[in-house]
Amino acid sequence: MRDVGQMKQVIEAHETAYNEKPDIVVSAPSHMHLIGEHSWFFKDKTLSMAVNVPVYVALSFRPDGALHFYFAQQKDRKHTALSTLKFRKEDRWSNALKAIVYGFTSGGFEMRGMNMTVWSDKPPSLGFGITTAMKVGAAFAIRAAMSLSCSDAQLLQVIERGNKLFLKSGNFLAANYAALYAKKQHVMLTDYATGAYEAIPFDFPNKKILLTDARVQRVTVWNEDVLHQPENVLLLGELKERKQNVWGGWAYEDRPTEVNEVLGVVGEITRHRLQCVMREHKYVLDAALALTRHEFGAFARAVNASHKNMRDDYDLSCPEVDWILKRLSMINPNLDDTRNPHSCGRVTGKGFGRCAYTILDEDDIPAFREKLAEYERIFGFHPRCHEIEPADGVRVVS
Repeated sequence: MRDVGQMKQVIEAHETAYNEKPDIVVSAPSHMHLIGEHSWFFKDKTLSMAVNVPVYVALSFRPDGALHFYFAQQKDRKHTALSTLKFRKEDRWSNALKAIVYGFTSGGFEMRGMNMTVWSDKPPSLGFGITTAMKVGAAFAIRAAMSLSCSDAQLLQVIERGNKLFLKSGNFLAANYAALYAKKQHVMLTDYATGAYEAIPFDFPNKKILLTDARVQRVTVWNEDVLHQPENVLLLGELKERKQNVWGGWAYEDRPTEVNEVLGVVGEITRHRLQCVMREHKYVLDAALALTRHEFGAFARAVNASHKNMRDDYDLSCPEVDWILKRLSMINPNLDDTRNPHSCGRVTGKGFGRCAYTILDEDDIPAFREKLAEYERIFGFHPRCHEIEPADGVRVVS
């Protein structure tokens, strides 16, 4: 019923903006990364989840070559033309839509003028793949509405050209795959080395997933670009070993003497962060294996270990998020078997710090919300907490 109500609002917003009904309405999911989102540059793996926080894109065609964009919640309008398609900093969110149009035209697809409406409860600035959902939704809507002869592989190339050539930004396969191919009650495992992906069931019916925005100011402690250097990729490449019994066919060397010998040529800080990347790959594999075996305790250990890794060696978290996750571990601890916790959580989202996901028993949610109330009294920030669940990928809804 909620989806029906939202779709009605999308159509009404489009009619209000353009005095016509949309020719098509598409829904694309937001997403969050569970583990591994900071190691894509090294051709590693990422475990992601599309979530039921949809972004809707409504589209109708125009008789001219103009492009009109409207963000319903922000009541913001932007416009350009096919003949003058340029990136403009002041256009903010609409650059993502222009990038998709550019991705089509630069690939030889002939475009038409169009009116496009974006409807999203969450602003793109929050992160969680809102902007990616906008791009994938727009690409999917254009392909379907124009009946283009464009395969999924070509559609991914459209998005890649838009990201790399128009926006001058990275193209993140895990994000694109989550928006395009996700399945309800599954998570997505992406291998950047091969471009492969797999949907793995998230089969823990008694567990609930909460996404908490701690509402603290994002502070960039260090620039990840300093780690994203070709020489670092080569170093980690030397430490990759073929292993047939793991997904993707390889794992990092784990013998300390070998690791220290290869990474001994870089400074201490860089070495720690590269080792952090190596550990993240192991946690991705551990978490994925636990999911296939329906072992929540093993999955939770991998998630909690990943947060500690991000916090201590990658300088990614912040004290406020750490406080929240520490209190989570105090709720319903498994005293009989500490290696199999009942809950887990990790920092996630855009930027350094601020947001975290937690997975816990449904009966423990009231206690967790009490901890968030205590957090607000102590730190003075009003956190936002949303219950979410794994969602399907992009689809036409009208």
